Amino acid sequence: MKSVFKWAAVLALVFCMILPLYAGGKQAAPPSGLKVGIVTTSGVDDGSFGQDCYNGILEFIKANPEATVTPVKEPDMAKVVQAVADIIADYDVLVLPGFQFAPVGAILQENPDHKAILVDTAPTDAAGNTIELSNVYSMQFHEEESGFFAGITAALETKTGKVAVVNGMAFPSNVNYQFGFMSGVNYANKYYGGKAVYIELPSYAGTDVTGNPVGGNYIGGFADEATGKVVGEALIAQGVDILFVAAGASGNGVFTAAKEADSVYLIGVDTDQYDDGAKGNGNIILTSALKVMHTNVAKQLQAIKEGTFKGKNDLLGASTDSTGFVSAQGRHNLSANTLSRLQDAYGKLKAGSIVPAANFNGHNPTSFPGL
Repeated sequence: MKSVFKWAAVLALVFCMILPLYAGGKQAAPPSGLKVGIVTTSGVDDGSFGQDCYNGILEFIKANPEATVTPVKEPDMAKVVQAVADIIADYDVLVLPGFQFAPVGAILQENPDHKAILVDTAPTDAAGNTIELSNVYSMQFHEEESGFFAGITAALETKTGKVAVVNGMAFPSNVNYQFGFMSGVNYANKYYGGKAVYIELPSYAGTDVTGNPVGGNYIGGFADEATGKVVGEALIAQGVDILFVAAGASGNGVFTAAKEADSVYLIGVDTDQYDDGAKGNGNIILTSALKVMHTNVAKQLQAIKEGTFKGKNDLLGASTDSTGFVSAQGRHNLSANTLSRLQDAYGKLKAGSIVPAANFNGHNPTSFPGL
């Protein structure tokens, strides 16, 4: 008789344990959210490229607090693909900012149940061929458009007549910034009364991904602040008073060099970098050339959550308000004349009457539609 009571007690206990799992006859699932990972070479606190992508994830999480994000930093370019392979099974979606992530296409082909958002590159297969995958949304940008605005700004605001652009590595996105900047300087010199030359350091000239020399000022990485400062100081020593910086965390070194100098100004990149330009009671940021990544990252994460995600290799620019420059009051140091000229150029660029030079669009900074 005791054993009967014993089993009755056990059954009652089990019933009490499983009762909360049911509501209206249905098993209640535990709360869950999208598990997001972001892998960067320069960190999610680089004040520029990586951080803007990370902010897009945070924007999504703010609207969907059940979602989570884990940042992974791998500064060694040669190890980023393996880093993705090591963690892909742990996340629903990975956000991968940078051209260096193109080869992960082969990994994502083998993991169709896991999604990825690539920024600045389309995925490639094991043979290096560009592919389009149903589980990958890749966004590339017309960086030459934003660089064009930076070039106009530099040409109109310089006092010494010498300006420069500093990049991390000669990936297509960075060469686009460089060529766009040079195009903008030439356009402003021809049509807006600018009188500027762009300065290049031969010892830091770049070679693009096809092996073609592109000149410019390339630090050689996106997480090398020390070399960034060296390059910045060398340009300032040659009389450059305005620097357009597109170098990830390496650009922090250029910022330091500019702040330690007199009457040197900067143009930020990717996101609004005005706060990073604080110097004493003033600010050395003229404006920032924008590449609107955070909005597009958040948009794709929301699509994944809602089940409307579609893999695609996309190219974004002014036509979708994905490139531009900072003009909000209190967030720039542009003269009224420069701001007016930039707005004029933006309208023409958006209409297609100006097409600045880019790495692979067949134009060059001294000869492009609209010049």
